[in-house]
Amino acid sequence: MSNELSPAVIVIVASILLLQSIFLFLDARKRNHNYWLWGIVGLIQAPMPTLFYLLFIRKIFRKKG
Repeated sequence: MSNELSPAVIVIVASILLLQSIFLFLDARKRNHNYWLWGIVGLIQAPMPTLFYLLFIRKIFRKKG
């Protein structure tokens, strides 16, 4: 059994990481957060940087009232 990845899998993974990084960079820049950090961290792995950004920086689950 070969341990090599097919080129299609590599392209899909690279696309996911690049799109995630672009989203994090643009959104953090719009909200005046450390956008270079989030852009670089978004290139490393998926989906944990996006989840951390949404939960701890954007605080999408904050209590209202």
